[in-house]
Amino acid sequence: MAAQHPVARQPLQIGPVTAAYERKVDAEEVRRDDAQVTLAAKLDALHESLTLLPPVPVRTDKPSESSTTDNSPLLLARPLASAHSFFRKKFYLWSLGPLPRGMYIHGPVGVGKSFLMDLFYASVTTPVNKRRVHFHEFMLEVHHRIFVYKQKHPRDDAIPVIAQQLAQEAQLLCFDEFQVTDIADAMILKQLFLRLLDWNVVVVATSNRPPEALYEGGINRSLFLPFIDMLKDRFDIVSMENSNVDYRRETRADGQSYFWSNNDVNGNTNNNIKATLEEIFGGTASKTEAEIIPVLFGRTVKVARLNDRCAWFDFSELCYQPLGAADYISLCCRFPVIILERVPQLDANHLNEARRFVTLIDACYESRTRLVLTAQVPLDELFVDFEAHVESSDGDGELIVSEKGGNSSSFATTMIRTKDGKYYEWSATGRVGVSLAQFSSANDLAFSFRRAASRLVEMGGKDWGRHE
Repeated sequence: MAAQHPVARQPLQIGPVTAAYERKVDAEEVRRDDAQVTLAAKLDALHESLTLLPPVPVRTDKPSESSTTDNSPLLLARPLASAHSFFRKKFYLWSLGPLPRGMYIHGPVGVGKSFLMDLFYASVTTPVNKRRVHFHEFMLEVHHRIFVYKQKHPRDDAIPVIAQQLAQEAQLLCFDEFQVTDIADAMILKQLFLRLLDWNVVVVATSNRPPEALYEGGINRSLFLPFIDMLKDRFDIVSMENSNVDYRRETRADGQSYFWSNNDVNGNTNNNIKATLEEIFGGTASKTEAEIIPVLFGRTVKVARLNDRCAWFDFSELCYQPLGAADYISLCCRFPVIILERVPQLDANHLNEARRFVTLIDACYESRTRLVLTAQVPLDELFVDFEAHVESSDGDGELIVSEKGGNSSSFATTMIRTKDGKYYEWSATGRVGVSLAQFSSANDLAFSFRRAASRLVEMGGKDWGRHE
């Protein structure tokens, strides 16, 4: 009997996300983390399943006004072709197996959620159109598309048409910082996401909150709960809640981006810091005339002190005014450097200002804009932890939505009319004195504080910024 020779073991093949991660580890750019390794493997599996993704059905006609109310996206095509397209899709799915499922990744700040998602995004080289976007920016775009569509078709449902447009532009959508703080966003998300999924779009999202905590305490939250059920049913939910290391805070913040001094109780910048800011700004390169920066929805934001690469603001100019994500994104697109003076310590007494400031930080982070700050307290004392305790019910006020102004990701101002007839702004920022709105906004802001502080540390690194 011939001797049996042992079969040589083949090296285990790893997916592209894990391979990219291991290269980062070998280069000592990151430390190996068990939770990150596990997430990389899950993203590898999703990457492989993208090969089974059927294409987005192609329209051969222009959408009619009646077609926007149909339930099936395949029925948006010409009537004679719709049945054939439907059965062709069903046969395609039966032959290839289940469609790739989306992924919702949640966990504390700085544990590597966005880092791994970006490695996954970069690894996708199959002929699938893809897009990576901050969720704030995406919802701004959706609301702007609705606004434009409604100008021509005021009585039609815009969501089916917009969902198809988005699907044809990108079949893989990667969202960073998925959060829901605005009633206008909450009311359209389920319909929008179901339409996107029906158009064979795969969604990957990162968030600081588990699905069941989205829009927690929000007005009319019961109307939002079906979206959470859909998310749990149609997405793989990946938790990194057991990861407690904020890797951003390991960044060496030596980029001269955060300055503080408690010498002046009025918050005025001392002379030494002022001289450094002038050097960062560029000395006498300032323009003598203000510049008007265009913003979505036909709005503008004024910049009084600027040069070709830098804008200089007082905190009150950007955070005490009714500005929001659209304004900050426009500023970041225009300027690679933004200086912001006299940032106060932010606590429960500054809910509106804190929300706007956090939104500004997010916009700068996503665009890699250098944000230079002066404050009265050190960075680790800038955000004060708090909890909101509210005794309230949905019956406290009537909900009214206006199309202009506001501070939310949708750029709609949500107003509360109280029982005594007074009006207060709610939007994404909350308003002290409006009980339910304060509760929802304050609790979400507590999460945002931790993310903002973590990002400011990373943004203080000497290599941070756009090289323009």
